[in-house]
Amino acid sequence: MALDFTGKLIQKLGQQTGQGKNGAWVKQEFIVETQEQYPKKVCVSAWGDKVKEMDSVAIGETIKLSVNIESREFNSRWYTDVRIWRVERMRGAESNVPDLPPFNEDFQMPPANDFNPDNDLPF
Repeated sequence: MALDFTGKLIQKLGQQTGQGKNGAWVKQEFIVETQEQYPKKVCVSAWGDKVKEMDSVAIGETIKLSVNIESREFNSRWYTDVRIWRVERMRGAESNVPDLPPFNEDFQMPPANDFNPDNDLPF
């Protein structure tokens, strides 16, 4: 199952390394707080090159993550892994605000129209 969400990086946990049948591996987990009405903290994991990519993300920085969610059984217990496959850095807290044209200091408001009784709009 694939999912995208935006959140703020709030904690980096320690790196884990090991040796597998395919060679050396590295994994690191990160805590990201979602940007919803009721924010939730999510533990996501990065493997290999994604660990290096996430290493450059600062605590407090807003990021958009694409993750795969997968559960597996081991000894009659189920474990869920939320694995990062893409990281998109946002510009900060204003990242959800659309781009606006640059401010023009020479701009002047047009003159206000006098009341027009043919226009029955209340504003």
